[in-house]
Amino acid sequence: MSANASYGLEQARIQLPSIIADAHAGVRCIITKHGKPYAAIVPLGDIQRPHPQADLASGLLALRGTGRGLWGADVGRAVSELRDEWSEA
Repeated sequence: MSANASYGLEQARIQLPSIIADAHAGVRCIITKHGKPYAAIVPLGDIQRPHPQADLASGLLALRGTGRGLWGADVGRAVSELRDEWSEA
């Protein structure tokens, strides 16, 4: 098998155990449907695995502390004034 193999969908279904073994050995496989690339089976080493810390840094926790100073020096007063706006309407 070459470094990049290509299979039709039905052929890939029949040969799936062999394709998986090849992927484990480092061979990439493209699965086609009606002659067009549809999916790929690749070795796990080809997939970049982010560190758990990277997930935390890119999520909501990355925003922690970014609103400092947004409400002014007295947060309670700012919120109270906003509430008063709604009650006056």
